[in-house]
Amino acid sequence: MRAWRGFIEGSQRLMEVLNRELQAGHGLSLADYRILVMLSESPDGSVRMSELADGVLSSRSRLTHQVRRMESEGLVVRSTCVDDGRGVLAVITDQGREKLAEAAPTHVRGVRNYLIDLLEPAELTGVAEVFGKVDAALGKRDDA
Repeated sequence: MRAWRGFIEGSQRLMEVLNRELQAGHGLSLADYRILVMLSESPDGSVRMSELADGVLSSRSRLTHQVRRMESEGLVVRSTCVDDGRGVLAVITDQGREKLAEAAPTHVRGVRNYLIDLLEPAELTGVAEVFGKVDAALGKRDDA
C-alpha cells in the first residue's frame, strides 16, 4: 500500500508541477509539450493522428480537440496523408519548433530537480525497470 500511494501521490504532484511550470513560463500544457516532442522527433515533423494519440496516451477525440487548439495557436497544422488520402497528419510548424525549444529547458530542469537529482543511480535504474515492465504488460494487454 505504501508503494502504491507513494506512486499515486508522487507522480500526480510531479505531473502537476511540470505542467504548471510549462503553463506559467511558456503557455503550454504538459500534454502540448509531449505532442510537440513527438512531432519534432519524427523525421519529417509529422505523425498520423492515430499514432500520435497512441504515442501520447490520449483518446483520439481528446487529441483532435487538443491539436485543433494548438493549430489555432500556430504550433501545428493538419494535413491529409499522401500515402492513402484518408489519414490525417499533425505537422509541427516552425513556430511550434521555436516554442518547444523555448520550453525544453524548463521541462528538463523540472524533471531533473523533482526526480532525477533526488534519486541514486540504482534507484533510477529500478524506476526504469519497474515502469518498463508495467508498460510492456499493459501494452500486451491493449494489443489483445
